[in-house]
Amino acid sequence: MKTYRLTGRAARGIWALIFFAPIQALAWNAAGHRIIAAIAWEQLRSDVRSEVTVLLQQHPDHARWLKRAGEDERERDRRVFIEASTWPDEIRKDKRFYSAGIENPTPTLPGFPDMERRRDWHYVNIPLNATPDTTPLSGQIDRQLVALSATLRNPDSEQSERTYALPWIIHLVGDAHQPLHTSVRLDAEGRWDKLGNRLEVRNPFNTRKPVSTLHAFWDDLPGPPWLRGDTLDQVTHALMEAHPRPARSSSSQRWIEESWRIARDDGYPPESDKTPDMVQTITEAFFENSREIANRRIVEAGHRLAGLLNQPKNLSYPIPPA
Repeated sequence: MKTYRLTGRAARGIWALIFFAPIQALAWNAAGHRIIAAIAWEQLRSDVRSEVTVLLQQHPDHARWLKRAGEDERERDRRVFIEASTWPDEIRKDKRFYSAGIENPTPTLPGFPDMERRRDWHYVNIPLNATPDTTPLSGQIDRQLVALSATLRNPDSEQSERTYALPWIIHLVGDAHQPLHTSVRLDAEGRWDKLGNRLEVRNPFNTRKPVSTLHAFWDDLPGPPWLRGDTLDQVTHALMEAHPRPARSSSSQRWIEESWRIARDDGYPPESDKTPDMVQTITEAFFENSREIANRRIVEAGHRLAGLLNQPKNLSYPIPPA
């Protein structure tokens, strides 16, 4: 990745671009996941970079990522790794895949071990009025991070299973660091707020998207979903400079517990629990604190993704003949 230093007017321009452009909510949005992947790539050992590159080349959608990666061959492998980070969100609208219980199963295509969209892999619902080790009400991100990592480590796994697992891991490490992907608030009658999706907020600091759900507010903090190329690299470098490398942790359960505590302490506008049916106005203090938390969690996720992939024998698969 090219090295950039943002100062003065250039720095203000980049952050204005990020925080006031129109954005669409998914998990961390596409910008967040790409930044996480870009940070991780910088920390990967050279042998691990080679291995993940080969693995992604075997994925049925590799050609799509390659097309987005641009024409610079020196940057191709890194860009493909970055583009693969958003694949689990993209299949939500991909007609090749289906949502169980809502749609009929679609045909299994070559190279794909599973055609289900697996929406419940992106989150886990742990009540905020409980403790972080409470049995979740729903969601599977905790179990799937463990299961998919085991698939990568297992030399007996089918190649299609490993190529399928890698984009999911890149993506879910990011989701585990989003506070509102690990928690759920219950009202006095026991109704869920659906990870903050039932709480509407008015954000005066985003004039192009002033009203959204609280969940979307958090998802969109990393920047506009179209963020790519040199601008993405500038933002990535700025965040890495601003936030130190986190304490080493390969425990996905710890990441989820961290996010749960952030959601409990800082994830909701003050007093919003008293008027959950009213539109909540985002204050400057809440906005700035949320943005700082989001930036820190993005950096932590990038470093921890690299740590996960760099673990000895975490990637174990043969390189196919040329």
